[in-house]
Amino acid sequence: MCDRRRTTLFASVIALFFSILFAPPISSQQSAPSQTATLPPDLSGVWARHPGKGPARNFLADYKAPEPPMSPATEAEFKAIKSSYAGPNGYLNDLVFSCYPPGVPRIYSVDLQGTLEIIQTPSRVLLLYEYDHYVRQVYTDGRPHQLDLPSTWMGDSIGKWEGDTLVVDTVGFNDKTRLDKMGHPHSEALHVVERIQRVDHDHLQIGITIDDPKAYTKPWGGQLDFTYEPDWHLEEFACQDNHTFDEFREKSTAGPNK
Repeated sequence: MCDRRRTTLFASVIALFFSILFAPPISSQQSAPSQTATLPPDLSGVWARHPGKGPARNFLADYKAPEPPMSPATEAEFKAIKSSYAGPNGYLNDLVFSCYPPGVPRIYSVDLQGTLEIIQTPSRVLLLYEYDHYVRQVYTDGRPHQLDLPSTWMGDSIGKWEGDTLVVDTVGFNDKTRLDKMGHPHSEALHVVERIQRVDHDHLQIGITIDDPKAYTKPWGGQLDFTYEPDWHLEEFACQDNHTFDEFREKSTAGPNK
């Protein structure tokens, strides 16, 4: 009886061994495609906005565009700013010429090329701007805004993927920056949403929505277009207080650094 039990047990073990050995790896084969399908597109690289090249629109420097819908107080403030910009040296009243942080979205239009590098990781996207080497960290790990922080020049950014588009949500600004080269002001209620999409290998689009209910009667914004520059790298572009306009223009209009 004991030998029979041993024989039966041995046969069961052998059968179990062969069933495991030859069983198809269902779980691993089925999980791999779903993991690949959820990977976001790659935005990495150096990108530059070239004036006059293709559809390179720049609503942040369009002096002929219709004015955004301002509240009466904001309109009065803007008129005062615009008046201060008049005259041969009036441009120096633009706060970026005193090396204050430019804010968002003005950071995209301080220099003519708007050069930036995007570095992408699984939990965040880094936006590195050539101008004064400003860095914005866009966390994509699901964390909320840090609303307990004091107001900042560049705001607090978080992001999420909507298909092939990175949606960047930024709040927590102070009211000291200007939104564009024309000098449009804003309040601390400013809320900026950027939709960053790589439309093909060589082209990037950033749609920008400006929402500030204290300063503007409805949201407004526009689109910026960038070209991929695989042979470029970011150079030092340090802001120096009281630098001359010619020095600034020379750097802004320089050709490929690269």
